[in-house]
Amino acid sequence: MITRHFLTIPASAAGPERRVHYRKCGKGPVLLLVHQSPRSSKEYEPLMREWGAHFTCIAPDSPGFGQSDPLGGEPDIDAFAAATLEFVEVLGLNHCHAYGFHSGGIILAHAMKQRPSRFIALAIGGYPVWTAAEMELFGERYTVPFNPSAFGEHLTWLWNRVMEQSWFFPWFDVRDETRMSVAHADLARVQAIVMEMLDAGDAYRSGYRAALSAAPWIAPEHVATGPVLISAYNGDPLQGHIDRLPPLPAGWRTNKATSPAAHHADCLAFLLSHAGEACPNLAEDDSEGFIVAGGGLVHWRGKIGATHLVLHDPGAELSNPGPGGIAIDVPGHGLSDAADNLAIVVEEAACKLGTHEIIWPEVPIGDPVLLNPDLAPQRFGEHLQRAWGISRAEAFFRPWYDARAAAAIPVVQSEITPEAIALRTRARLRAGNAARQWHEALVKARA
Repeated sequence: MITRHFLTIPASAAGPERRVHYRKCGKGPVLLLVHQSPRSSKEYEPLMREWGAHFTCIAPDSPGFGQSDPLGGEPDIDAFAAATLEFVEVLGLNHCHAYGFHSGGIILAHAMKQRPSRFIALAIGGYPVWTAAEMELFGERYTVPFNPSAFGEHLTWLWNRVMEQSWFFPWFDVRDETRMSVAHADLARVQAIVMEMLDAGDAYRSGYRAALSAAPWIAPEHVATGPVLISAYNGDPLQGHIDRLPPLPAGWRTNKATSPAAHHADCLAFLLSHAGEACPNLAEDDSEGFIVAGGGLVHWRGKIGATHLVLHDPGAELSNPGPGGIAIDVPGHGLSDAADNLAIVVEEAACKLGTHEIIWPEVPIGDPVLLNPDLAPQRFGEHLQRAWGISRAEAFFRPWYDARAAAAIPVVQSEITPEAIALRTRARLRAGNAARQWHEALVKARA
């Protein structure tokens, strides 16, 4: 099972205190996995389940992505590399294997430059070696600002940008010459990346900028490092960059794989060929985390053994538990896994968290089916605009679908800022059909 954790990095000369979210799975020596931009550690879940038979896989969300706090200012690749090393140190690791894909590989290579002895072996999937012309072409066009707009126009751009990045590379250069061989209209995949972009917000630009402006690092002859494999598969736009690499030092080699599966198999065999150390006890926060309830993970924040458990409304997310309290994301909402019987899982979670007083929210006014329509991904992203429209309308009417004077509620300006609507929209999209389940469960619980 993949578990999830938070770890606070103490304030230092490098920057203020920041929080890192990471996933863990498997047994054996530690393998650190660093994801590409603008993804999160979630993209590694299938790989973690496979490689977890051989390694204790640790996959953090890089700063500014997923649930990890961003770095301040305009961090370069060395800042992301240093932040990765800082995470490894606070986590409690001395040495580990590592794997990174695209920008994740760049971060790890520069981390190896800073601390060569930290990594037993490093496998990189797609290592960019940009030409001056390519870097000029990318410029700011690849990292346009991403901020919420009043009526959700940014979501139309986001859906199409994510969809078309599998059609053309770079995504904005729409020509036959830039067509990708791996084009798709995989709605589940596009939706997953869209949700990760909604988590990152405008901070996504920092990670991209750092990677796009970074020069590839190859160990000079006088620097001893662990062995390194640079691999890329057919269809990866960075496979051709292997031919651009300068002569490699001893212990470094390249590989061109025929498919993603072959690439992963080659990387795994390479990593396994170098012995590692047993996984030590790893650090994590005690004020926020995840527990197993109902067969899935439930996200909590507050104090274990609190006097009361605070629950949120359908389609919302974890509430402020207040002094002495604890709060959870109801199953299927926020960061919690989905479940069949939400009320039973909530009670199980309360017991495991050491509290038996549950503060249930009021039953929302309105029909649960109308309040919580289907928001399954649609071909042209219409579901995103629907979620935004609902999240805006609910600030004006109760229930939101009853746009009559009789259903009007006072306008609270702080609730209709694009940022506030964006948070409600993300929560609604995360919940999906679980919002209706939770509404119906509340009706029964409060009967």
